[in-house]
Amino acid sequence: MGKATREAYGEALREMGLENRDIVVLDADLSKSTKTSVFAKAFPDRHFNVGIAEQNLMGVAAGLASAGKIPFESTFAMFAAGRAFEQVRNSICYPKLNVTVAATHAGLTVGEDGASHQAIEDISLMRSIPNMTVVVPADAAETRQAVAWAANYNGPVYLRLGRMSVPDVFGEGYEFEMGKAVELADGSDVTIMATGIMVAPARHAAEELIAAGFSARVLNIHTIKPIDKAAIIKAAEDTGAIVTCEEHSIIGGLGSAVAEVLVENWPVPMERVGVLDTFGESGTPDALLEKYHLTTADIVQAAKRVISRKR
Repeated sequence: MGKATREAYGEALREMGLENRDIVVLDADLSKSTKTSVFAKAFPDRHFNVGIAEQNLMGVAAGLASAGKIPFESTFAMFAAGRAFEQVRNSICYPKLNVTVAATHAGLTVGEDGASHQAIEDISLMRSIPNMTVVVPADAAETRQAVAWAANYNGPVYLRLGRMSVPDVFGEGYEFEMGKAVELADGSDVTIMATGIMVAPARHAAEELIAAGFSARVLNIHTIKPIDKAAIIKAAEDTGAIVTCEEHSIIGGLGSAVAEVLVENWPVPMERVGVLDTFGESGTPDALLEKYHLTTADIVQAAKRVISRKR
């Protein structure tokens, strides 16, 4: 098991802070949880705790960006995307300011904090805002690369990060390219498209499918917006069946984004692995992933179903 993407985020901030003194970091009284405390320890004069005031967090970051700084701001995904939606929309995205909203503790794997803190709608909310780029790293290496990219990108970014440790998918030589899907395995019967913590289970599912006599392509869709339309269309043409996997509601997230591309360009049978139209609940991350059908076994079953639907 590797480390949590939020931990890699904190480490990457510290590294980028050494390279660029215009980088500033803001938090809403959760720096130990979001790991911006790592940056705060190294650069206390460039770290700002606005208190439990997430809407103000967005406004302050917008002001700093307007003054030429490069703000990274963090709180839990539920608060960043939910409580402060209006400020993200009007103060950051409308003027297209250079602000990265790095939201941690996304998805069901917040665990025991329960439904009130489990952001399973945040991708849907953020990708609906004009000018917003939405990135969901799969592991620590991809997180570090995404942070370095965001520090040099001019415009609003929503960076979705998790609480629990996740397996390593990429090595240290990995290079993140915004908007470009990463092929992790090639196959001809079905394409499994995954994002975030679901990328590792997707790879394991492909291995189980091979053992069962099927050939599965695996794509890491780290950028939900702008999504890699070319890779999605090619996968549909080549394999004729698609499975999407996300730790998010199937409404408005990766599955919806992929379906939009397919229906307009190359319709094929499709299955979505994700949270159905329901809230989460308190429990351990592993128990929640199993209960809400976000496991390797669920991906395998979805792949077999969609293959059977091919003409």
